[in-house]
Amino acid sequence: MRKLALIFAIAPLIFAMSACAGDSGNTSSTQTTQTTRNRWDTVKNRGQLICGVSGEVPGFSFVGTDGKYSGIDVDVCRAVAAALFDNPDAVEYRNLSAKERFTALQTGEVDILSRNTTWTLSRTSSVGLEFAPVVFYDGQAIMVRQNSNIKTLADLKGKAICVQTGTTTEQNLADQMRKRGITYKPVVFEDVNVTFATYAEGRCDGITADRSALVSRRSLLPKPEDNLILDEVISSEPLAPAVAKGDSKWSDVVKWVVYSLVKAEELGINSQNLGQFATSTDPDIKRFLGTEGNLGESLGLTNDFAARIIKHVGNYSEVYDRNLGAKTKLNLARGQNQLWTKGGLLYSPPFR
Repeated sequence: MRKLALIFAIAPLIFAMSACAGDSGNTSSTQTTQTTRNRWDTVKNRGQLICGVSGEVPGFSFVGTDGKYSGIDVDVCRAVAAALFDNPDAVEYRNLSAKERFTALQTGEVDILSRNTTWTLSRTSSVGLEFAPVVFYDGQAIMVRQNSNIKTLADLKGKAICVQTGTTTEQNLADQMRKRGITYKPVVFEDVNVTFATYAEGRCDGITADRSALVSRRSLLPKPEDNLILDEVISSEPLAPAVAKGDSKWSDVVKWVVYSLVKAEELGINSQNLGQFATSTDPDIKRFLGTEGNLGESLGLTNDFAARIIKHVGNYSEVYDRNLGAKTKLNLARGQNQLWTKGGLLYSPPFR
């Protein structure tokens, strides 16, 4: 009886100690989860955005001889920094290969991946990416030399084609050639520079990548005019920025920053005429620029976050024109990257 009484006496103490141990374990788990899911707070407290880019694709992300980054992907990062800090230069860029990019995002090495990345189902589900709106609608193509007499995919039968592994282009090429019954010799490399260098050396009869990438990299070849991009498009490639899944607040910020670029063009607002809209009585414009309502605050931003973006970076048209437009070496027509009002695919939800 005395033993039984002793057991009953110490049982509450054992229970309490077990409960404390359990709480300690749960707290540690919760803290780990919070660390991985509070990207928004991490960026804000750091005062700088860390952006994963390629750094090797003119027009999208490229490092000039002056060490400065430029391109559409770079401007997306600048727009996020402008919205957050009113400073488009509050960005640290990290050059990432196709193989490195997803791991860098998953491990928190970068806050955002803005690296001509195709939005796919598997990258959303198994890789764990949260995509922002598409910033460039593209398609995969093949480049050959002008004097090769290759005019169609069928002409590539038995030919060697350079392709970068770790990208959607490798599987797309295999799928299309298989469907058409065309045998070919894939020459595969991990590094994009090695891939294009191999083609430039004549060791491949053709090279495949997104059409925009082919146009971009062709401009770096010794004789760009000696290379032809075939008309046939073998896949759809919607290129979009991405963040790691788990912080909806952070992904919302990035999404609405991209939408701001598109919406500004829809409203006719750009970096040159922004001041003229400050006293606008149009309710859509007032909400967009933050002179009415609190849309910015609902995202954790200032209400004038869109105005900050336009002031420092411009609207989508300005971003496109200075990186890919008629006055650049690439001279890419906007095509499907026009606004929906002009027959394109770009469309922003309402700012309300």
